[in-house]
This record gives sequence, structure tokens and C-alpha cells, in this order.
Amino acid sequence: MDIRLDGKVIIVTGATQGVGEAVARLAAESGAAGIMVTGRNPERGKAVVERIVAVGAPAAFVAADLVDASAPQAIVSACIERFGRVDGLVNAAALTDRASLLDGTQEFWDRMLIANARAPFFLMQHCVNDMRRRRAPGAIVNVLSVNIHCGLPSLAIYSASKGALAVLTRNIANAHKEDRIRVNGIVLGWTDTPSERQMQAVTLGRGEGWLEAASRVQPFGRLLSPDDVGRLAVFLLSDAAGPMTGALIDQEQRVAGAPG
Repeated sequence: MDIRLDGKVIIVTGATQGVGEAVARLAAESGAAGIMVTGRNPERGKAVVERIVAVGAPAAFVAADLVDASAPQAIVSACIERFGRVDGLVNAAALTDRASLLDGTQEFWDRMLIANARAPFFLMQHCVNDMRRRRAPGAIVNVLSVNIHCGLPSLAIYSASKGALAVLTRNIANAHKEDRIRVNGIVLGWTDTPSERQMQAVTLGRGEGWLEAASRVQPFGRLLSPDDVGRLAVFLLSDAAGPMTGALIDQEQRVAGAPG
């Protein structure tokens, strides 16, 4: 089966590294007509655009911090101005900082929920408005987390933010199925990304050997890779995913709810 995105214009948040970058690159390799790359780091963003253009897909970058209330509108407007429309959105950006019930603060709560739930909501709103205005179908993929099933104590607020986005994924899928706009979620397990390497090796103090040690205890002998996620995201964006909408797909090596 040839999974293609020919003729489709895609916005990918958090696309300057990790999962978002993999989604943007694989979307370009799958024939997308335009990729709007967005993230907080202009230097990395421009480098990603150059790599995408090198494989033959038009691309542009807009710098945006999703904590900023104006960011969702600015991102979608930049895409429409550059490419004329939006056919797909991947909400890959997220804050992954840690706080438990006992040490979480109101400021931390607000920042996490704004970046991980409010911003994706309004990005979806602006994209859906463009699709409906054109009476065109579309596809949205929200990158979630296995922590929506419970989460470690230290990830209480992060888990809540991703849980909110999981509910929104199904709610918006239901609300706009008659518009032929599909909304699905990837419930992501432990993935080897630059931010996770920083978190494990430096923030949590586990040193440079953490990845090898973590890989040894995984059922398949490794963590997920950004490309694993990118391939699934491209499938969900593509017509190959058919009428599937409102699905939350566990992309994980362990089965949620199973003993052990």
C-alpha cells in the first residue's frame, strides 16, 4: 500500500526536532504540497525547512511559542498566506515538565494546560474553520501520551493536559464528521527524542547510559523512535486512513491495563 499526501498542505507543531521534525520530513517524502514548520527555535526551524525543501517539498517556518495566546491564529494564518489553505494539522508540540500533586503550582498547571490543551484546541479551531469555509475534507492528528491512562505521580499535571487533549480529539471528531474532517490521536509511549534525552540524562541525573539501560528492559529492545511516530501520523493524515475518526491509537510496546 502506497501511503501518499500528494496535494496536501500540512501544519506540524513542534517540528524543529524530535517527533514533529520526523512527521514533517516524512510528510514531505510522502508528497505533501506544502509543510508549515513551527516551533520556538528559528535556527532549528530554518534547518528543518532546508532539509524538507531538499527532498522536493515546499516548506516554510513560523516561530511561535504555544503559551502565547496569539500563536494558534498566527500559525494558521501564516500557512494560509503561504500555501493558500490547510489540509492537515499535526499537534506534536508539548511541554513535558514534571510536577506531582504535592509540588504542583497554579503557575505550572496554567502553563502546561495552555501549551498542551488550549493551544491545540485553537489550532484545530482555526484549521477546521478554513476547511469548512472551503467545504473541503481534512485530517488532524493529535500526539497524546500513554500517561492519559494514569501517569507517574511526577507527571500528574502533564497527564491531565494530555487527557484533556484526548477528550477534545474525540469530541471534535464527532462534531465535524459530517464536514469530512477526521481527528485522531496517537497515544504515544516512551520515545527517544532530544528532549527526552535531556530530561533523562541531565534533569533526572541518569547520565549518558540511560538510553542503553532503558532499551534493555523494553519488550522490543528499544524505545520508540520519532520515525515510528511519523509513519503512523502520515498514515492518519492520508486518504489511506479512510473514514477512521475519533480513534485513540496506543503506539506503545506494552498493553494498557495488562498485568505487569
